[in-house]
Amino acid sequence: MASCFRAWFRKNSAFSSSKGDVIDGTRQGVLSVQNIDFCTDINGEHHHTSRYNLMTRDEKKCLVVRRGQPFTLDLLLNRAYDPDKDAISFIIYVSDIEKRGPSDGTSAAVPLLERGSETVGLWSAVYDSQVDSHLMVSVTAAADCMVAAWKVDIDTKLIGGSSLSYTHPLPIYVLFNPWCLNDSVYMPGESHRDEYVLEQGGLMFRGVYNIIKPTPWNYAQFEKDVLDCALYLVREVGKVTGSGRSSAIRTARALSAAVNVQDDNGVLFGNWGKELSDYDGGTHPLKWVGSLAILQRFYEKKKPVKYAQCWVYAGILTTICRALGIPCRPVTGYDAAHDSQGSLTIDIIMDEEGNTMDEFTRDSVWNYHVWNEVWMERPDLGPQYGGWQALDATPQETSEDKFRCGPASLKAILDGELQRPYDATYVFAQVNADKILWKYSGEIQPLKLMARDTTSIGQNISTKAIGKMEREDITDTYKYPERTREERMTMEKALRKSENIFARYYLNDAFNDVTFEFDLRDDIKIGQDFSVVLHMKNRSTINEHQVKGTLRVDTVTYAGVTGDGVKRYEFDMKLKPEQKEKVQMLVTFDDYFKKLIDQASFNIACLVTIVDRKFDYFAQDDFRVRNPDIKITIDGKPVSRQEFTVHIKVENPLPIPLKNGKFYIQGPGLDEQLRIALDENVAPGTFATANFKLTPPWAGRHQISAKFTSKEIRDIDGFLSFIVSMPETNGVSSETVETRQI
Repeated sequence: MASCFRAWFRKNSAFSSSKGDVIDGTRQGVLSVQNIDFCTDINGEHHHTSRYNLMTRDEKKCLVVRRGQPFTLDLLLNRAYDPDKDAISFIIYVSDIEKRGPSDGTSAAVPLLERGSETVGLWSAVYDSQVDSHLMVSVTAAADCMVAAWKVDIDTKLIGGSSLSYTHPLPIYVLFNPWCLNDSVYMPGESHRDEYVLEQGGLMFRGVYNIIKPTPWNYAQFEKDVLDCALYLVREVGKVTGSGRSSAIRTARALSAAVNVQDDNGVLFGNWGKELSDYDGGTHPLKWVGSLAILQRFYEKKKPVKYAQCWVYAGILTTICRALGIPCRPVTGYDAAHDSQGSLTIDIIMDEEGNTMDEFTRDSVWNYHVWNEVWMERPDLGPQYGGWQALDATPQETSEDKFRCGPASLKAILDGELQRPYDATYVFAQVNADKILWKYSGEIQPLKLMARDTTSIGQNISTKAIGKMEREDITDTYKYPERTREERMTMEKALRKSENIFARYYLNDAFNDVTFEFDLRDDIKIGQDFSVVLHMKNRSTINEHQVKGTLRVDTVTYAGVTGDGVKRYEFDMKLKPEQKEKVQMLVTFDDYFKKLIDQASFNIACLVTIVDRKFDYFAQDDFRVRNPDIKITIDGKPVSRQEFTVHIKVENPLPIPLKNGKFYIQGPGLDEQLRIALDENVAPGTFATANFKLTPPWAGRHQISAKFTSKEIRDIDGFLSFIVSMPETNGVSSETVETRQI
């Protein structure tokens, strides 16, 4: 309650009386507040908050506004307000904090001011207009106030006489404000704010660097329970207290830990198991199509949800940040490094057959990794370090004793300023480390340095383009172009400050006579056979060379963990001067199907020795067979608050039937993730189909996201982006329905 603070305010302000104050009874002639109209329609439009479920639900509508910007309250009084004899003051306080006062930013006493009064940066309440007993007041939350649910008491009194107090039963939610110049998360550009704060659907990117797979995700930041869940995570899980809840930096850093379960009762359990049975008791990460089901389940039980991998963590963090008003986007980097030792190098140690020696290798390279960026000022670093900041909720390494990462300034990462908080060293290595390959020949033998790869880490760093369901490459915001002088200087600048290097090795001999090159097709669909071809050429005009090696295909998780061997082929041949030769290995569907791991990815590798020169050559590449896409169509022209039918289908590309097929769908008007189980098996070459109905709650752009899974195949998805019109327009022309399929 605000009684203690109110007593302090009355004692220390002009809002006091020589007579005893009465705050809980009715006094004749005293102005009395009967009710408050939150004016949700006009405030929602001006504050870009009209889509929040708290503002649209049928009962107990709350007001959601953004700090640093005026909002309107309509006070219903027992009589007309007379400024010559009435005094009004607003007692505003954070509803979930018991001990509060004006000094710590948890409460504010705001007297009603005359029209035209200015109070820059502070809480204010200014007279706007009056019609009979309705008093319109323009209230502005301080541009740096706590992001929280605030309660409002209104004290009224006769000047020199008695007083009354009114407490409104419902809170006002105050959020970060990217539209406000004085807010630390201010983002210029309407299209940027639309995309990174208001957009409810989007794309993340998975796959491998040369076969990029768009993945739809529904963020649903305005839906039921999401905003309350976001505030709960900051307050209860992230343990952000007091004025820390006004700081975008502290809020974002706490959320990067609160989304995972490692240190606290966070949202998600991570699971990178190779077998389907590893995910018993939870939902496989590939089955999620959006954030809503996860956050609603977590908020209801206050227990972590099973299971997640990196893109699920990133999707949830995007939802939470956007719900709170922090501009946020998911970002994917391909061949992303996990530098466990802080050396800025990824050291891979292999045996003489090309197997990675896990007992010696702690570093890894992920086919892809998805993290987040948030937009904010960095007053702790300086104005040049504001803008996009890297933030990562996937639990990989600890930072200040918690599994969290960031916010790390992209400007600091680009320039190799790795001492700038937070966790710039880890993010720098993730996108820019050098990859070093070592050969282990026994305990008494030194490591042999086989190759140093300075270009492959951190490729095709991607995010969704503004206003389009397409990929935007943002690699140049993290690092200078590979092989340029600026890139090498930045890397050397960072390495000089790293003391963790391998010291005991001998160099591979320099040798360029024989060249090797992989030939991999990138259009192989799952169910088809494929070939791996290694081209070799002896460039010497006089020397013959004996070439001995192994060509191998292994399944691999996207986190870079090698699974079962699919096939291997050993060869031993002589290359005559200027001779060209190729080694070809056919991999059939029967070879790989039963060994596939979650996302149908393979690691293609060869280890070759030029016997007469004792020269070792190692090369590897990522390869992925393509899954089919779900096709989504809708009947008619979609209109808000009117039901329409959606049709979805996906082809079975395998030479065997699909059993236990299920669709998982998230779209407008769905309060929870929709699950549709198929009644029959899907024969080879035929389609799995389903129909369902949606009722979009508002006009504008919407997205339907869908997943399909069966016993034989998974990681199949699709999306449809489309425009819904207002009812009075009686639909939209077919040209306005934008269909984008993966």
